[in-house]
Amino acid sequence: MKKAIFALAAVLFLAMVALTFAANPKPVFKVGQEVYACNCGVQCDCFTLAKKPGKCVCGKEMVKAKVVTVEKGKIMLKADGWEKPRPFLTDAKFACACGPQCDCDTISQKPGKCVCGKEMMPVKK
Repeated sequence: MKKAIFALAAVLFLAMVALTFAANPKPVFKVGQEVYACNCGVQCDCFTLAKKPGKCVCGKEMVKAKVVTVEKGKIMLKADGWEKPRPFLTDAKFACACGPQCDCDTISQKPGKCVCGKEMMPVKK
């Protein structure tokens, strides 16, 4: 009986770990949607995006931006202070590791912390 209870507990624990560290589905972006984006400039290659405000993986404050166009693998964003829209990659290499309950949907091309403070993890393709 003890072995059965232990086995059940182990299975439940492994299932919870798998759910916690499962990659979030790729965020869906729509024209007109407001998101937070890296504000480091066009030379920056982290392309950090999130649904909540915070710092990008570069360590700088993100800026609220509006989705202008949606294309395969990228979106164009426009924010106050930007002369023209900037491209951001949406096929991320890293995503927030909060699991399915995550509501910040932070994605980036570089490792670091998401806007909710958790370490980002590599996206499984």
